[in-house]
Amino acid sequence: MTVTGYGNYDRHPRVVVPGDGHRLWSGADAFTYLAERLRTGPARVLVVDCYPGVDVAAVRDGLLAADPGLDVVDVEEAALEAAELDRLLADELTGDRVFGVLSRRRLAQLYHPDRLEHLRRQLAAGGGRTAVVGWGASLVAPADALVVLADLPRWEIQQRYRAGLGNWRAGNGGEDVLRKYKRGYFVEWRVADEHKRPLLERADFLLDTTTSRARLIAGDTLRAGLAAAASRPFRVVPFFDPGPWGGTWMERVLGLEPLDGQQYAWGFDCVPEENSLLLGVDGDVVEVPSQDLVLTHPRELLGERTFARFGAEFPIRFDLLDTVGGGNLSLQVHPTTDYIQRTFAMPYTQDESYYLLDAEPGARVHLGLREGVDPARLREELEAGQRGEEVDVDALVATFPARRHDHFLIPAGTVHASGAGSMVLEVSATPFIFTFKLWDWGRLGLDGRPRPIHLEHGMANIDPRRDTAWAARTAVDQTRQVDSGPGWAEERTGLHELEFIETRRHRFTGAVDHDTRGTVHVLNLVEGEEVVVDSPEDAFPAVVVHYAETFIVPAAVGRYRVTPSGEGPWATLRASVRGTDRWPADPAGPATS
Repeated sequence: MTVTGYGNYDRHPRVVVPGDGHRLWSGADAFTYLAERLRTGPARVLVVDCYPGVDVAAVRDGLLAADPGLDVVDVEEAALEAAELDRLLADELTGDRVFGVLSRRRLAQLYHPDRLEHLRRQLAAGGGRTAVVGWGASLVAPADALVVLADLPRWEIQQRYRAGLGNWRAGNGGEDVLRKYKRGYFVEWRVADEHKRPLLERADFLLDTTTSRARLIAGDTLRAGLAAAASRPFRVVPFFDPGPWGGTWMERVLGLEPLDGQQYAWGFDCVPEENSLLLGVDGDVVEVPSQDLVLTHPRELLGERTFARFGAEFPIRFDLLDTVGGGNLSLQVHPTTDYIQRTFAMPYTQDESYYLLDAEPGARVHLGLREGVDPARLREELEAGQRGEEVDVDALVATFPARRHDHFLIPAGTVHASGAGSMVLEVSATPFIFTFKLWDWGRLGLDGRPRPIHLEHGMANIDPRRDTAWAARTAVDQTRQVDSGPGWAEERTGLHELEFIETRRHRFTGAVDHDTRGTVHVLNLVEGEEVVVDSPEDAFPAVVVHYAETFIVPAAVGRYRVTPSGEGPWATLRASVRGTDRWPADPAGPATS
């Protein structure tokens, strides 16, 4: 092993909201302030629209403690019952433990229309002070209501699932966590994000409910913070999770707190759908889903061409996979674009790559079928594995030595797995749950249950042409230098021609100039103690980035500079969406409506 770490990895990066006068209220003060605004302002109705997973009872109790005379109405009493929801959503949820079909429903479809109309008439008739709480409270809000968005990042929702929270009105708190996550991923979060897009623009307040001590900011403060993030380099809040193959590298190098009897397997440091964003306000922070930035500023963040291709979806994902002192990843394959569209209604697939931040001697990556192994033999061996027999992976799948800074390219349809002894920076497209496990070395998950194998899905997607020779020729060690200057060199490391992500590595001892050229950049400091990211025109505050940290540079930034600091040598890996940059640079950018 060559990396010892610098002790400077930042677990809590923040974007400070610019300007004066921004306030933050926390705990009981947050609810007291809302109650006071309702008592003294023109609005008779307070609406607290809660993202699914928010503790609605805690919101209600906070409001009643602040104003015992408040009439609190739970909008969710107008929702469909659990059995009705199950029938309505059966096609989206399917019977599979992991996979469903992406929902295109709108929230009002999950409610009884007549009950919603009754609540609207009741609120219009009015009387005393009234608060409407729950997911969908804004569906019945009068035009002059005081509107609060109670938000929650998806990572926190997952922790609540593990602690026994059920899905929205499903009564399934004791159900398998994978099934609860599936219902969130394929239905609830899709519906909820579409529902909250207009709320992010119009809400009078944002209530951060990530911790038991709620934090409240004005809607204008939220919007100022999101606008600031869209105009400068920033980091989302990383989170880390144990797994049955987990290793020791992240704990040692990144300084993570030890786990009791488990080891960290994943580090998610750029998955905006699930990560959060910390906004510095009034000497404190509010935590909001980083997806809120994608929903409110997709053009500034992604760039016009990337937005035109993907919509308000962040298409690039960086995460960490630690098998140092751990085990092999599962043998797996990802669906082709055609298959993922037809089967799961997902518009694009999970192409990916493994970039080796570090590797122990003897570390390997499995990539492509061994020459001479046909799908029939592969299926026979994998089916035997399902019956409890050992699978000789080395006889079926090609293996390649894995060394620090190697980059393995994995277009969809390619059988692959990272072996033990590797620290992988995974650079991939964002649909991150579409992994078809073929063999998992006979392991159980941390829940004590066998990890799900999807052999039928997997066999339908394996491209038998992706063999040893193919991998050696097109997917392993494809690095070539493309440019250089005083104190720096730029190398193209991938990805494969079938993948939409382009990656460039810069090795440097002095400042390196970059330009987004109208598309979002995602970078990781893959070598060196730290760098300073600033603007040649002083267009944004300088940002310090440490070893192994991922940072996002919005398309709107344009020119930026990366300057080494501390101990070297230094290198960054940069990813962008291929074919979406402006070249030659067009100052006016693409035409917009």
